[in-house]
Amino acid sequence: MYVSINPAHAPAASSKAPTRVSVIMVVYMTGPALMESVRRVLADPAVDEFVIVDNGSSLADAAWLRELARREHRVRLLQGLGNIGFARAANLGATSAKGDALVFLNPDAFLTPGAIAAMLDAARDRPSPCVIGARVFNTDGTEQRGARRGEITPVTTLLSLSKLSALLPPLRRFEIHREGEPPPPYPVDTPTISGACFHMSAADFQTLGGFDEGYFLHVEDIDLCWRARRQGGSVLFQPHAHIVHVGSTSRENPLIVEWHKGRGLVRYFLKRADRKRRKALALVLAPLILFTAVARPLLRQLRRGRMGRPAERLRPAVS
Repeated sequence: MYVSINPAHAPAASSKAPTRVSVIMVVYMTGPALMESVRRVLADPAVDEFVIVDNGSSLADAAWLRELARREHRVRLLQGLGNIGFARAANLGATSAKGDALVFLNPDAFLTPGAIAAMLDAARDRPSPCVIGARVFNTDGTEQRGARRGEITPVTTLLSLSKLSALLPPLRRFEIHREGEPPPPYPVDTPTISGACFHMSAADFQTLGGFDEGYFLHVEDIDLCWRARRQGGSVLFQPHAHIVHVGSTSRENPLIVEWHKGRGLVRYFLKRADRKRRKALALVLAPLILFTAVARPLLRQLRRGRMGRPAERLRPAVS
């Protein structure tokens, strides 16, 4: 079972005010980006509690996390079940959190000053359940793909994964990624935001039942956005909440990661297929979606002539 490691000197729950902001991070063989991400979280004065769920780390990283939890009273570390999948681990972290505001953050994503405050501000007076996504940047300062997306369907997914919607003018109407557009001056309704960093109130997260644990890795954020909108809630892109997402830092083989993504997409399309025609389309396109998802990392590995990834870049250009 999970072991919760808390500092011995932490105040008892009955003697302190309720935690306002809880950051939840699921860790799995992250690599050197982890320490910088953790440092940024703990440097943010808006963070009252930091829940880290360790799905699997190197012996050195696991020991470092335990030492961190012992000396930092805001850190709550959950270890012990191995890799139980992102959705299940994130739900466990949310259940353990004491805050009434939750911020989910990838372990290879770096908060910038004011990002959490901006997301919390955007959530005020919005229909519940409400999901607030951040503007995500690459380490070179360009806006990252995926933080503001349109409706994700089997057709738009295939055209996007294959990049045909960007390359062929007649298919551009199917392009759902909006990072090439000028950022809006204020938070705007967006069908899908990035799971690399987003905010929800604990009450709204509970109302939705948390992440669907049928997803092991990837697509659970897409599913969460869809369910929030289906229940009459709101999904917002907050352009003033900036984070830097290194991406692809996990030591897991990219083929396995993309396989989980492809499986998740197929599951998502079947789940939301409310008509026989939509279900039939999802079933017909399922093999193509799986193949296209796995083909991209496979081609990259074949070009390099070896199994592996290029060196990680950890110096963020956005602050």
